[in-house]
Amino acid sequence: MKCPFCGHPETKVLDSRDAEDLELTRRRRECEKCEKRFTTYERVELGDLFVVKKDGRKEKFSREKVLGGIKKACVKLPVTEEQIEELVDKLEYDLRHKGLTEVPSQKIGEMVLKRLKKLDEIAYIRFASVYRSFTDMDSFVAEVKELQKD
Repeated sequence: MKCPFCGHPETKVLDSRDAEDLELTRRRRECEKCEKRFTTYERVELGDLFVVKKDGRKEKFSREKVLGGIKKACVKLPVTEEQIEELVDKLEYDLRHKGLTEVPSQKIGEMVLKRLKKLDEIAYIRFASVYRSFTDMDSFVAEVKELQKD
């Protein structure tokens, strides 16, 4: 593993832990040259997963794209980076362990909304406003009322 600080190719693993319920390994490393420490995460790849868009196009599932959308919805809210990472980890785990090679983008959006609803209601509304493409105030208010019912 190459050091992200000085670029030296040799690092040593100080600690290794498996994350609960996920196929993820956290490793604490130290550069053998500059002695700075950093953390890496390893995850098992189960093969390609494709997202089927509304217009029928297919694109490779992008964890970063999902993560980016959720981060935007959580800006200036009391939601930690770790909570967001965990949400995306569980989402990806659920998608990959269904044994599917293709999943509709709508399914991913609904799964994100379900998780955001439990995490933070404002983040849920923000994500829903983009995901569901609210075109007027009535559709926005209807979504808020639906959220209040639960």
